[in-house]
Amino acid sequence: MLLGGFDIVVIVLVIFVIMVLFAGIKTVPQGYRYTIERFGRYTRTLEPGLNLITPFIERVGARMNVMEQVLSVPTQEVITKDNASVSADAVSFYQVLNAAQAAYQVSNLENAILNLTMTNIRSVMGSMDLDELLSNRDAINDRLLRVVDEAVHPWGIKVTRVEIKDIQPPRDLVDAMARQMKAEREKRAQVLEAEGSRNAQILRAEGAKQSAILEAEGQREAAFRNAEARERLAEAEAKATRMVSEAIAVGDVQAINYFVAQKYTEALASIGQANNAKVVLMPMEASSILGSLAGIGSIAREVFGDGNNPPPPRPRPGPVRSTPPVAPPPPSPFNPSSER
Repeated sequence: MLLGGFDIVVIVLVIFVIMVLFAGIKTVPQGYRYTIERFGRYTRTLEPGLNLITPFIERVGARMNVMEQVLSVPTQEVITKDNASVSADAVSFYQVLNAAQAAYQVSNLENAILNLTMTNIRSVMGSMDLDELLSNRDAINDRLLRVVDEAVHPWGIKVTRVEIKDIQPPRDLVDAMARQMKAEREKRAQVLEAEGSRNAQILRAEGAKQSAILEAEGQREAAFRNAEARERLAEAEAKATRMVSEAIAVGDVQAINYFVAQKYTEALASIGQANNAKVVLMPMEASSILGSLAGIGSIAREVFGDGNNPPPPRPRPGPVRSTPPVAPPPPSPFNPSSER
């Protein structure tokens, strides 16, 4: 079957329409932005979804990824403020906010961000001492983020994070730092030990002080109580002596007999408790003691008795039982003092 000229024209028109439709319909995926150029000049940005452009007049210029992206920063050699050489590597996170600016304000966006981050790492870390560099990593990250984000802002880029992954000082510097840390810890241990010893000595001195104070107070209280006891004992002795004197003055012979017998027995008890007396030989007849007491009572009546009152009759002598003398014990060969 041969096609006529009209059929050929229709077929060509259909193919042309299909080509125009394919050229004018653009589908933008989520997370991307397309820039549209008309005769080479930027006109607008296509959002995600189905979009229409003018075929053969407009075309897609740049396909920009607006999702957050990560950029690894290679290891950098940095000389710190105190002339210490360290190696540091980092990672940077950025996001395209304005696709047109990112496409037309800078060429090779990733390379530009990478070189800018590396330069600022050297600048920021080089202005710090080594100790400050190792202990203030968060401060370094904040300064890098602020500086790099301000630098890429005209490109329509937002740097969300800049993190220092690792800082590696030289091996000899690490050994020196280890020795310094060990010496510092030993110093702290010695200081703590000295403080503990000092506090212990202070506490012991305080304890000894309190003990001495309490002991002195106890001795003072004991001395006061002993003095009070001696005073009361003296008052009792004086009162007893006064009562005996009054009894003798009124002619009560039993009082002086009791007083003399009490002193006599106390003297015997003192002699028996002496340390240097091992054997004591004394007459212990009860009749002799009673006779002595009776004689003393008669003398007291003659001295203190009233002349108007006749003296009481003497007791009649009764039969006195004689007690054979007791022979002293034989001397002990082991105790020479018993011969006295």
